[in-house]
Amino acid sequence: MHNYSKSAKLDNVCYEIRGVVLREARRLEEEGHRVLKLNIGNPATFELDVPEEIQQDVIYNMPQAQGYVESKGLFSARKAVMHYCQQRGIAKVDIDDIYLGNGVSELIVMSMQALLNTGDEVLIPAPDYPLWTAAVTLSSGKPVHYRCDEQQNWFPDIDDIKKKITPRTKAIVLINPNNPTGAVYSVELLHQVIELARKHNLIVLSDEIYDKILYDGTVHTSTASLAEDVLFFTYNGLSKNYRAAGYRAGWMIISGAKHRAKDLIEGIEMLSNMRLCANVPAQLGIQTALGGYQSINDLVAPGGRLFEQRDTAWRMLNDIPGVSCVKPQGALYLFPKLDPKHFPIHNDEKLVLDLLLQEKILLVQGSAFNIDDHQHLRVVFLPRKEALEDAMGRLGNFLEHYRQ
Repeated sequence: MHNYSKSAKLDNVCYEIRGVVLREARRLEEEGHRVLKLNIGNPATFELDVPEEIQQDVIYNMPQAQGYVESKGLFSARKAVMHYCQQRGIAKVDIDDIYLGNGVSELIVMSMQALLNTGDEVLIPAPDYPLWTAAVTLSSGKPVHYRCDEQQNWFPDIDDIKKKITPRTKAIVLINPNNPTGAVYSVELLHQVIELARKHNLIVLSDEIYDKILYDGTVHTSTASLAEDVLFFTYNGLSKNYRAAGYRAGWMIISGAKHRAKDLIEGIEMLSNMRLCANVPAQLGIQTALGGYQSINDLVAPGGRLFEQRDTAWRMLNDIPGVSCVKPQGALYLFPKLDPKHFPIHNDEKLVLDLLLQEKILLVQGSAFNIDDHQHLRVVFLPRKEALEDAMGRLGNFLEHYRQ
């Protein structure tokens, strides 16, 4: 009997955020168990709703969303993104430099397919958001992971980046604010990366989907605002800042040395045309989102829900013997480390699976984010404070008795 196999292109593609452990969580739910899902940043699951005015705009304009639109996206939505670029200091961005997509995920894959030939290398942070590694691999490229230093607030290690640049290196990825660590990079660090890009003719791919989710007075600088002689792709969208993950509304901005990328941009336009257009109803919310009241500011301010949840989870994690966690300055995650002297973990996937089976709490193992140790976990702090307190207490009890 003939068996049908997946494409060899997928042999080294991995996305463990939705992997084996999640399938086990679904099985438990089908049996009637309630699982606390701290594995993905999905705000709606925890009653963090899309602002009502954005919902109303989408509903009101729905009759105009029945047909295809320009493949790059609605003019009004791209105009709003263009104005946002002006606010962020990203110079000389025109309407045609902006591409709307079904979330940033689609645009990452699309740009990697346009950019990479077989064996071309892309520098990606470790830990990373694993879609980046998967997208590069699927596009026949080679992901090369550079070290982010936990002892330096998870900032990229510039010396390690320098060592990993080769003649095959085409681009460097920055995830800022960072998922999974919550690091927000300084202007000085960004300038160092830009200087490397300038010296080695690299494209800077800046994933800024959490650029409004900032704590403790932290300021985010858009990488592309710092130079005009380097080619930048900047990615952003509605999923996190506006809690509209299910809308799948993202955008990609091409700026800087565009005159050196005419052929590449033609390739991106070809791929954009092939998918006809991104979903139109969600595009109808972009103009209102970017121009309206920024309710995220209330959530991240002292006393705000996200601020308090971050502080609660961070404090309780650090109170667990053998656990330490750098305090995140942005995003929705904590990335605690389990001291190997207390927890000699040999298989972190088994650790999170055992936690799921015993406590019905779903986390993601650190190795899923392409780091080479098994001593980290990613914790989403979206549940309300009381639920987080209960979950962190149960996690502490579990770890106290856990041995592999």
